[in-house]
Amino acid sequence: MSHGEPGVAVVIAAKDEQERVAATVRAASGLPGVDLVVVVDDGSADSTAAVAADAGARVLRHGRNRGKGTAMETGAEGVRLIEAEAGPAAPRHLLFLDADLGDSAAGAGPLVTPVRAGGADMAIALFPATRMRLGGHGFVVRLARDGIRRATGWEPEQPLNGQRCITRAAFEAARPLAAGFGVETGLTIDVLRAGFRVVEVEVPLEHRATGTDLRAQLHRARQFADVGRALAARELRPALRRGAGRLRRGAGDAGRSVSRKIAQSRRNNNAAYRSDDQA
Repeated sequence: MSHGEPGVAVVIAAKDEQERVAATVRAASGLPGVDLVVVVDDGSADSTAAVAADAGARVLRHGRNRGKGTAMETGAEGVRLIEAEAGPAAPRHLLFLDADLGDSAAGAGPLVTPVRAGGADMAIALFPATRMRLGGHGFVVRLARDGIRRATGWEPEQPLNGQRCITRAAFEAARPLAAGFGVETGLTIDVLRAGFRVVEVEVPLEHRATGTDLRAQLHRARQFADVGRALAARELRPALRRGAGRLRRGAGDAGRSVSRKIAQSRRNNNAAYRSDDQA
């Protein structure tokens, strides 16, 4: 790493991932530019925190499950505090990875490359075209994809993919993050609206596919609700800004009208005073 060039901090939000988080941490630690791995244990009931720490990660813990968006913000803030303790340096880029990637996390390097090279402000992973892209045709994916297109004009192929590298400036521009499973959708919209560049990059990563049992269906329902809330909030913001602008203009017009009336009243009074003086 050259002097003054930002490093990369990996942030992993994890809940009950004691079986795979160690492999994910070790694989992520070897990625180009990575010199810090932070795991946020989001209210796990198992040994996720201890296993991650043993694998070499700095671990932050939520006493209860607070959702993926909050865990990502906690991880980013943890990185900032670690940097502050170390002294002046260029803020690290953030590489968000899922805890269940296991050994395949070693393939996330292509996400880092365009961000470190200055060609993109956020790089989002595409899983390999040679295998079925997980959930690529699901109703939650369609909701997110269509919502991002309406909001920004850009249509991502995998809008819900959580593996993404982002500059600190782009991340800060998108805060506060959307809650829960709406975080990826909201992050993409907010980064694009702030004028940053987003690309999708194919990477050889794998994680557990969502199944078809009742638990999986409930997970999809929560995803759908969270994505819907993230989109609704972002569709509302421009309308609120336009309304606020109209209120400000209206207040200005009212103020100018009052000012004109006061000025006219003063002119009338002055004319009356001059008439009295001449009488």
